[in-house]
Amino acid sequence: MADPRRNRGPVAGGGILALTILGGSAIGVALRQPSLGLIGGIVVGAVISLLIWRRDRRS
Repeated sequence: MADPRRNRGPVAGGGILALTILGGSAIGVALRQPSLGLIGGIVVGAVISLLIWRRDRRS
């Protein structure tokens, strides 16, 4: 029987990236700095997505 762990697809980080962008923008609007919040959300989301990608490549 085939090992089910080997047949799984890659883990996607796009959802996390989208949520951090939206969250960063919302926080930025609350602090009256929407552009800074957007950039912060992009940076945080990119870092998390890269960490997910790296972990997925190892397994």
